[in-house]
Amino acid sequence: MKRMSMIFKSKANKALDRLEDPRETLDYSYQRQLEMLQKVRRGVADVATARKRLELQIQQLEQQHTKLTEQSRKALQVGREDLAREALQRRAGLDGQLNELRMQHQNLQSEEEKLTLASQRLQAKVDAFRTRKETIKATYTAAEAQTRINEAFAGISEEMGDVGLAIQRAEEKAETMKARAGAIDELLASGALDDFSGSRDDIQAELDRMGATAGVELELERMKAELGQAPAPKQLDAGTPQQAPQQAPHQQAAPQQPPAQGPWPQQPGGAQ
Repeated sequence: MKRMSMIFKSKANKALDRLEDPRETLDYSYQRQLEMLQKVRRGVADVATARKRLELQIQQLEQQHTKLTEQSRKALQVGREDLAREALQRRAGLDGQLNELRMQHQNLQSEEEKLTLASQRLQAKVDAFRTRKETIKATYTAAEAQTRINEAFAGISEEMGDVGLAIQRAEEKAETMKARAGAIDELLASGALDDFSGSRDDIQAELDRMGATAGVELELERMKAELGQAPAPKQLDAGTPQQAPQQAPHQQAAPQQPPAQGPWPQQPGGAQ
């Protein structure tokens, strides 16, 4: 079970590595940081709202405190000490509320300052991360493009591999067609194939064939002359195919031999 678990985890990790794009991961991390920064800012706004609400309550209580003080003075002026005492008692109750609200206001103001400072620090970190993220993304994109270009030039990429095979097949077909065209030209020149594109001239075709044969024979005789095997042939007239001159059998020189001693007489031409 441990081995199966290890194999499954390794396969899953490899699949995730193929699917993972660092640029998408960086964008996701940046998005999460922006969400955290937004929550901090929302917290700052909530604390500021509570602080403002306390300030309004404090202002209202201070107004009531001032009003009760004026009422107690007026009551004393008209000789109503009981009313003055009641106003002062209510004012004393407001003093306790004001002290508590002022303490809460001070705490909220301190918390707001802390959250504001944290928000500013987080904003600076998010900005720095965004700059680094864009730099990493640009570097990764450039490296990926360079890798793909190198793979394309090397012919090992999947896209360029098919293109390379297509080019190779096209070159092979072009060489085959060139060889076939050359072979057909040779067959047409030798007369093995008929050229139906123009008028057929048997005499000219035979003359061309004899001219080609005479050229070969002439070159062969020249090579023999260079090697000392036969006299050099005469130059053929241009445009007129001729065959190498041959001696007739009756014109060949008989070898000089001494008269044979025997019952048979010497025959002309060297034959006995």
